Formats: sequence, structure tokens, C-alpha cells
Amino acid sequence: MNIPEKFRILPCGDAALSVEFGDTVDPDLNARVLALDAALSAAPPPGFREAIPTYRSLFVHYDPNAIRFAELARRLKEAAEACRPLAGAQRCWRIPVVYGGEYGWDLADVAKRHDMTPDEVIARHSAPQYRVYMIGFMPGYAYLGGLDPALATSRRDNPRLETPAGAIMIGGVQAGIQCLAAPSGWHILGRTPFRNFHPRRDPVFMIAPGDAVRFHAVPAADWPALEQAAERGEPVAELVTP
Repeated sequence: MNIPEKFRILPCGDAALSVEFGDTVDPDLNARVLALDAALSAAPPPGFREAIPTYRSLFVHYDPNAIRFAELARRLKEAAEACRPLAGAQRCWRIPVVYGGEYGWDLADVAKRHDMTPDEVIARHSAPQYRVYMIGFMPGYAYLGGLDPALATSRRDNPRLETPAGAIMIGGVQAGIQCLAAPSGWHILGRTPFRNFHPRRDPVFMIAPGDAVRFHAVPAADWPALEQAAERGEPVAELVTP
């Protein structure tokens, strides 16, 4: 099959394939991934089961008894060439964060590594508007691009066996929001009571790939009330103009 060099379609076993748009972390590539994902949701081909967007590719799960790889690849090629990525984020979430102390175990260490004060790290971390590239690893985990390069920090030499739900973290040039308690080698700058995944809330997930995120610092005294509100299923985060 003649696949243009701008993307390629690869088999992933006998019931899935991957449409790869590149090999870098790039907002334009990610926008093309999300545009194809939206096109498939709007007009799913025969045998389509689900699609999972990543930084640079779209994983497509299908029923091989309903459609063959070659036919599905042809349809995806046509859809990828026809769809047009959206320009910029359509939604932006303003998310509260308690930085440092018992909420941000690694804030002081990250500041020391970069010859900054903790307040400067907080200011640099909360200044950008981040792009949500993908949700993965565990329910609700948001991978963000747009971290200030001055804060880029290689992952921990010794990953922790457990980090808390709501951890606001950085690893390399990435930032992240961890929804559930889990092991991690990333550096924890703070915590948010916001829960992107809440099984008893409608919607269960709030942040989606392609959204934007902004962080704002709140005092530790606000944590109990915000945590209780989040447990009840309240958003805690607010939608603002991107």
C-alpha cells in the first residue's frame, strides 16, 4: 500500500493497528492525531471498536472478522488526509495546586538542582498554559507539554513505590497530573484535589487530549475543603478562556 511519508500505518497484532504521524513530541502532530480520532468517532468504519490517541499516533482496535487490515488501513489513510486539525485548545482548565511541604515532596530539591528558590519554581511551573497530549498509564493520568525548559529535570534514580493521588509532577521535559496513587519516578512539586477520574461522577473523566491546563497556587489551609468537594464529585477546577 502506498502510504505517504507524512504518516504510516502499522499492524499491532491481528486486531489493532497504529497510525503514526511522526516520532517527536509536537503540538501539530498531536493535533493531527486528535483530528483523526474525532473523524473516526463521527463516522466509524465497519468493525471499529475503539481508538486511543497518544502523543504522536492513534491506536485503533478493530474486529478482524468485520474488516481486513488492508481495507481499514485504506479508510484510515483517506480519513487522515481529509481531516483538518483544530487550531488551538477548545477548553482550558484552571487547576488549584498546593505546592511544597507535605504536598510537594520534591519542590525544594528541584529548586536546589536548578539554583532557584522554591517560589521561583512555583512561579515558573504555574506560568505556562500546558497542552494535554494524552491520557494514559492509569485512569485519568494527564501528560502535559509546555513545561518551562528551565525546570526540565531527569527522572528520579530511585522511583517511589507509591506517590499520592493528585500529585503534580515533572519528569524530563514533561509535566503530569496523577489521578490515583501509584508508583512513579517523577518529581512531585505539589498536589491538587482535582480528580480527572471519578467513577461516581458524570462525566467520569473531565480533561481530554487537546485541552489546555493552567495551574494556580492555593494555600495548604484550603486543602481540606477542596478535597471534600472533590470527593463529592465537584469539579474543583474551573473552565476558563484558553
